[in-house]
Amino acid sequence: MNVLILSNSIIGLFAFRKEVVGAMVAQGCRVWIASPNDDDAKYTYFRELGCEMVETAVDRRGTNPLRDMGLLRHYLLLMREVKPAAVLTYTIKPNVYGGMAARWAKVPQLANITGLGTAIENPSLLQKVSVAMYRFALKKAKTVFYQNVTIQKFCEENGIGRYGLLLPGSGVNLEWHALQPYPSQESPVCFLFIGRMMRDKGTDEFLEMAATVKSAHPQVEFHILGPCEDDYEPRVSQAHAQGTVVWHGIVSDVRPYMQESWCTIHPSYHEGMANVLLESAAAGRPVITTDVPGCREAVEDGVTGFLCPARDASALTAAVERFISLPYEEKVQMGIAGREKMQREFDREIVVRAYLEETGCLR
Repeated sequence: MNVLILSNSIIGLFAFRKEVVGAMVAQGCRVWIASPNDDDAKYTYFRELGCEMVETAVDRRGTNPLRDMGLLRHYLLLMREVKPAAVLTYTIKPNVYGGMAARWAKVPQLANITGLGTAIENPSLLQKVSVAMYRFALKKAKTVFYQNVTIQKFCEENGIGRYGLLLPGSGVNLEWHALQPYPSQESPVCFLFIGRMMRDKGTDEFLEMAATVKSAHPQVEFHILGPCEDDYEPRVSQAHAQGTVVWHGIVSDVRPYMQESWCTIHPSYHEGMANVLLESAAAGRPVITTDVPGCREAVEDGVTGFLCPARDASALTAAVERFISLPYEEKVQMGIAGREKMQREFDREIVVRAYLEETGCLR
C-alpha cells in the first residue's frame, strides 16, 4: 500500500508527524514524502526509516496562486507516478494544491488543517479567494482533520470538506516530552518563550511585558528560543544587550531549557493548536497564553496556567505578575496538573491511531 505525504517543511513533519510516519511503515505501508529538504539530518531520518523522499520546493509565505501552478503540476505528476492509496496533506499549500491534484488524480485525500492562516482569518478579498480555493480543493477529500473546534466550525460554515474529525492538535509525545523535576525554590524565576519572534506570536506584547516586569523584579529571567522574523532582530538584540531578555536563537532541543524554566509564555494571536503549550505542559511547566482558539484548549485557566486577552501587554504583564506571586508549591502543582491534562487529552497516540484508521493502514 503506497501512502503519499505532502508537507511544506521536513522540520515540521519530523517534529509533529514522525510517529504517524513510523506507524505506517511498521504497518507495512510504503511511504513517499514530498517536502523541501530544509534539514539534512531530518531528511536522512525519514530516508533511513524506509521512506521514498521527493525533494519539493514550497513557497510557504507567497500569496500569489499563479506562482504555485508549478507545485500543483508537480503534485499531480507525482500522484500519477506513485499511484497512492491515500495522500496525506498538512498546512495550507499542500492542502490546497495537493487537494486539487488528488481530486483530479482520483486519490483519497486526508487533509489536516493545522491553522487557517492570516489570509483566511482576516476578512478581505483574499479571504474570499482563499476560502473558495479551499472549498474547491477539499470538495472530494476523504477526511479533513481539524486542530480545534473554531477551525471545524469555520470549515463547516463555509462548506470546506465533506467529512471531518476533530483531533487534539498534533498531540504530544509524552515519552520524549517527559515530566521534568521543577526547578528549585532557590533558583531565579525563569520564563521561557519558544517560537518565531514575529508580530502574530505576540512579540510586541512579550517585549513590553518583559521590560515592565524586569524593572520591578530584576532577578526574574526571560529566555527566548527561536529565530526573528518581520525585522524584529534589532529589537530583540537590543533587549538582549540590555539584559531584559536572554535570546538563544534557534536550538535543536528545547527540553534542557524547559527543565530550567518555571513557566512558558506564549502570547500568540492565533494558532491551530500551539504545540509549544502541549510540550511545556507535558514537561510539567505551567503556561501563560492568550485566550484564543488553539491556545485556550491547552490550558485550564487558574489550574494549569493563566489565560489573558491577545494583543494586550498590560493583561499579559498582570498574568506574569500573578504567577510570580504564587507560592512555590502552587507553581509546582500547576505544572503537575498540566502534565495530567496532556495525558488525558493530548497523547499523540490518539492522532497516530486516527491516521492509521482513516488511511486503512491499521491491520
